[in-house]
Amino acid sequence: MRTIPSSPFPRSAARRAVRTLAALTAAVAALGAATAAPAGADDGSTRISYRGHTFTVPADWRVVDLEEDPTACVRFDRHAVYLGTPGEHQDCPARVLGRTEALLVQPVEATASERSITENSTSRTYRATAERISVTAAYGQDRAAIRRILDGAGLSASAARAEPSAGVPAALPADATAHRGRGFDACTAPSQSSMDAWKDDSPYSAVGIYIGGVNRGCSQARLTAQWVSNQYANGWRFLPFYVGPQPAGGSCGSACTALTSPTAQGTAAADDAVRQAAALGLGKGTVLYNDIEAYPRSTAVTNQVLTYLKAWTQRLHTLGYRSGAYGSTASLVTDLVAHATKTTLPDVVHFAHWNDEAVTTDAVLPAHLWSAHQRVHQYAGNRTETHGGVTINIDRNQLDVGPFTDEP
Repeated sequence: MRTIPSSPFPRSAARRAVRTLAALTAAVAALGAATAAPAGADDGSTRISYRGHTFTVPADWRVVDLEEDPTACVRFDRHAVYLGTPGEHQDCPARVLGRTEALLVQPVEATASERSITENSTSRTYRATAERISVTAAYGQDRAAIRRILDGAGLSASAARAEPSAGVPAALPADATAHRGRGFDACTAPSQSSMDAWKDDSPYSAVGIYIGGVNRGCSQARLTAQWVSNQYANGWRFLPFYVGPQPAGGSCGSACTALTSPTAQGTAAADDAVRQAAALGLGKGTVLYNDIEAYPRSTAVTNQVLTYLKAWTQRLHTLGYRSGAYGSTASLVTDLVAHATKTTLPDVVHFAHWNDEAVTTDAVLPAHLWSAHQRVHQYAGNRTETHGGVTINIDRNQLDVGPFTDEP
């Protein structure tokens, strides 16, 4: 009998053992939730049954039972099937980038039997609902594979509609992304209890949130308009990140969808970022940051990156938003400074230089650029901190952003 690979992800191996098929079946049978069985002797696939639905996936995909392992990090940069509701305290790295084929299958209350499925082709994500389940299906380069899995489960990918704009909540004040002081960002939005504990017991008062993008690696089950509204009311301010296509050869590696058509991709990224931001209550006048990971500088790559960010910025301005850009001082920031008079600069620069100095100055940044409260410094990364009894792996930031008095 084939075993179901469910090897844990990094940083939590000490807590999880590899589960055999029999162990997984027994565990979830007690919950009445899921079972798994081999699809065939040699066809290289595994069937996973969950709440009356069966998903056939390659046998080498990990299967993670979130009821059994509530600290598992739900991430879409690795082939996996996650069954259940993501835990309150996921054990995630500070940053996960990249997108491949993966599924999150969550339980929902048995209500209407009507099935629905939508696709966001910019962020390469299907969302489906059926009897007693909700499915988030991510894909990287193999869209056909994820469509076969969905079709096989009776969730017809061929019938998918374009993801509609969500009901837009009342927009928060424009100062939602204006802040002077310290902030942190984490791979997935922390639980409410975690945010409350850190508000009372940490030096931070701004939080980075990953609102979308084809290379956003962590799931965001808690990132809703209500979550954002709650944090704003409690005094938190935001760094909204959008992780779009990345320069070829960059630190994100082959796991990331590459930047190939910079103007079209920059415009599409801005359109999608605004849809996602508005659905969270982040309205016109707020700053949205395009995450560009470190890359090897060359004339060709620099031109691609700057063209992409120019399209991003111009489209955001057309839509009434402010443009932010995140990147390394050794690549993106150096290129922006060198071409400052030749391109459209973002309104705010978020520069990564892990020197443990909580300031917004840097030798790479001339004093006259982004000088009117338009800077964020990520001064440390991948740090594990505990406040109020809650441990989160984070990046640390120093903000000097806004408030702004002019129009974007």
